[in-house]
Amino acid sequence: MSGLPVVSSGGDLAQYLTFMLGGETYAIGILAIKEIIEYSGVTVVPMMPESVRGVINLRGAVVPVMDLSVRFGKPLTTQTKRTCVVIVEVASGGDEASQVVGVMVDAVNSVLEIAGTDIEAAPSFGARIDTRFIQGIGKVNGRFVILLNVDEVLALDETETFIEEAQANRALQVDLNQSHQQT
Repeated sequence: MSGLPVVSSGGDLAQYLTFMLGGETYAIGILAIKEIIEYSGVTVVPMMPESVRGVINLRGAVVPVMDLSVRFGKPLTTQTKRTCVVIVEVASGGDEASQVVGVMVDAVNSVLEIAGTDIEAAPSFGARIDTRFIQGIGKVNGRFVILLNVDEVLALDETETFIEEAQANRALQVDLNQSHQQT
């Protein structure tokens, strides 16, 4: 990450890693970022929600990779030469202190320092993504940067709920098919 440019906007500063996703600029607080790696494919895991592309082996650890574009209700991220996986540490809902998750993005831009006075609260309407995913909106050089709440965006508890729902739906479908065949 040391090769990324750092842009300062003065004042009481917080650093954010900015990246592109579907032509829009998003950011995650730098303290949650562990590393950035080149996207080289994933191992697909059956019965996962569409937003979870699969898992990668990161120095012996199994790390789930989430496609943020799908998480936000948009099409799958198309792999290009600039596609990256941002490795993020998020709070875990269970007994564990944290969970490591990969985030698939179109391209990583830079590290920005944004003053607290340049951050607005998440809008209550009009945003293209669920507002609980938004920590705030940063104003940088006349442009807006959507600051993501990584603990909400990457909540794996929700993923577990999706798996349970998918399994229940599959069991219901099997039951319906069996009862239909018997009649």
